[in-house]
Amino acid sequence: MSEERSERSDGRIVKMEIDYSSTVDQRLPECEKMAKEGKLQEAIESLLSLEKQTRTASDMVSTSRILVAVVQMCYEAKDWDALNENIMLLTKRRSQLKQAVAKMVQECYKYVDAVTDLTIKLRLIDTLRTVTAGKIYVEIERARLTKTLANIKEQNGEVKEAAAILQELQVETYGSMEKKEKVEFILEQMRLCIAVKDYIRTQIISKKINTKFFQEEGTEELKLKYYNLMIQVDQHEGSYLSICKHYRAIYDTPCILEDSSKWQQALKSVVLYVILSPYDNEQSDLVHRISGDKKLEEIPKYKDLLKQFTTMELMRWASLVEDYGKELREGSPNSPATDVFSYTEEGEKRWKDLKNRVVEHNIRIMAKYYTRITMKRMANLLDLSVDVSKKKKKPHISLTKCFILCFDPCFVFPSVEMFLNTQYNGSL
Repeated sequence: MSEERSERSDGRIVKMEIDYSSTVDQRLPECEKMAKEGKLQEAIESLLSLEKQTRTASDMVSTSRILVAVVQMCYEAKDWDALNENIMLLTKRRSQLKQAVAKMVQECYKYVDAVTDLTIKLRLIDTLRTVTAGKIYVEIERARLTKTLANIKEQNGEVKEAAAILQELQVETYGSMEKKEKVEFILEQMRLCIAVKDYIRTQIISKKINTKFFQEEGTEELKLKYYNLMIQVDQHEGSYLSICKHYRAIYDTPCILEDSSKWQQALKSVVLYVILSPYDNEQSDLVHRISGDKKLEEIPKYKDLLKQFTTMELMRWASLVEDYGKELREGSPNSPATDVFSYTEEGEKRWKDLKNRVVEHNIRIMAKYYTRITMKRMANLLDLSVDVSKKKKKPHISLTKCFILCFDPCFVFPSVEMFLNTQYNGSL
């Protein structure tokens, strides 16, 4: 028995007045036979006259069958002009039934993937996107069509256009779309924004995803994709602490923990980025929490390096380079290097930042043991040159609390607390 109620395009809920299912059962085979004999237009006209009756009588099931049959016959005949024309025609018919349009669009969506000719495919996508614009009941199909179009644009090298097209979608508002598919769309939006170096928009879009979603089963792949995208964003911003947190999230993923090579690489990145992060209470707390991970035993060099930054002793940069430089930058047969300190522009910058973190650590240690120290002695302990610094006309140790170091022959530490937040950004 056909459904009794259906909704028209103007929003009215109507009750079926006449059941045309038997008539449609008889007419469809006849029209399909005509189409196969080359009489496509005659077959379509016959169905369109019947469609008017079923639509007027609010017979949703019969109307849906007719709409689907019309586009099927056009597709099987490879008459692309007729297909596009009838999609537009059937959608615009007065008081058309929403469910019937949805069925037709769903059928046509299958043809998009099946068509191999790019020109024909793009025209069909354009037609379907036109008829689905502003219609909530086919918002999922429109979103999928838009994603397909964006993929085509990207493959043709039109990345900016692809990113702009995909930004049209506000899938987070789609009530009929499953949460997982929403996240997939948002991740694709993020990826394309990064591809065009629009990092600000990427940050904005990323906030549409609640990371609690990744606690659900079957979301590990999406979780890894999300955090890898966020790592790219924060690498551009130079937010080392955020990158460390992203790698921790990757490290804590079950599929990563099952593979020793993967979790070791993730944990190495966690260690290196927390060390690279400027010192503050949050960074200090994170360092100590990471230090307590028992899996560090399996990457001893990284464990020892992290311990250097939690030990209240001065570090010598030259010694650190000698002990850890090759392992960090090139790796070893049993322990591949990460890309953190690769021989690239970004890798060299991070290597320089590591040296700065060593200087900051040493300043904090000195603040615990000295109340007064000469510039020469301080420079010696920090492995820096006084002469280089004196060529500058302004100080080059910047403190997060806006403390300015004056170049007196003897430098006085005003307080231990002030130096606990020292951040070094150059030479002494």
